[in-house]
Amino acid sequence: MTLFAQNRITQLYNIEYPIIQGGMIWASGWRLASAVSNAGGLGLLGAGSMYPDVLREHIQKCKKATDKPFGVNVPMLYPNIEEIMDIIVEEGVKIVFTSAGNPKTWTPFLKENGITVTHVVSSSKFALKSQDAGVDAVVAEGFEAGGHNGREETTTLTLIPTVKEKLDIPLIAAGGIGSGKAMLAALVLGADGVQVGSRFVATDEASSHIEFKKQVVAAKEGSTKLMLKELAPVRLLKNKFYEDLEELYTKAPSIEELKTLLGRARAKRGMFEGDLVEGELEIGQVSALIHDIKPAGTVVAEMVAEFEKSLASLDSLRF
Repeated sequence: MTLFAQNRITQLYNIEYPIIQGGMIWASGWRLASAVSNAGGLGLLGAGSMYPDVLREHIQKCKKATDKPFGVNVPMLYPNIEEIMDIIVEEGVKIVFTSAGNPKTWTPFLKENGITVTHVVSSSKFALKSQDAGVDAVVAEGFEAGGHNGREETTTLTLIPTVKEKLDIPLIAAGGIGSGKAMLAALVLGADGVQVGSRFVATDEASSHIEFKKQVVAAKEGSTKLMLKELAPVRLLKNKFYEDLEELYTKAPSIEELKTLLGRARAKRGMFEGDLVEGELEIGQVSALIHDIKPAGTVVAEMVAEFEKSLASLDSLRF
């Protein structure tokens, strides 16, 4: 029997390790998702940066690259949502992570089509709403996380036990988790598994631009900051675009002024096309602990090995 045989997340998704690769825009294509799934975790395609026909292509390529379970992350605020959901059903995807919207909107449809549904939240309030909506599991994402974030600024250390007190369904911790030690800490706090984003950005298989990956590796403590709360909170690496935002904030900008500066496709420009000056570079605080670019399968294996080693060493903490 493996270490995680009785784990609620491994049983729910039929995977070997309770490690989920975040479905990140401009990073989570079929190469990354299939590599993580082949390594024993759960790979997710990031539908947020894909037109419907592109998503279908990535699903089909992922099915050819792995015979293990994988899923799709769907931010519900994006256009073409109905077409995206229809493609997911048509292509036989069995696991969907939803985010950035009301879980009641699509959970019944997905469940009726035999799909396991997980919703991403940033508070215990929305975790309970998700449970009431009938989802199978919840991802609780702390303030440390990269990309779009919660407005409450609740850290993972506080969020996980708070949500655990109120939730009956399986709980996945996210935000600041990029190592086996952090994974162990999350499970001790009450999580059943972990979702890892930033660490998988700096992998060979991530579809993000190599210059962005190098910038992630170069990040230090304090290199990121949560910005744009008035629109949709997002944690950014500090660059010229970030500095332009900071300058605009000194003038008490309107929503329209922030939207004008943000413009269109700035995240694609930064993370996918490699514009480190004017692009939007989304990454988590854990980037300060990422020091190299390596295969995604190696990331999974190293996390599991460090988890097991850390677990075995807990007796040394007894007084």
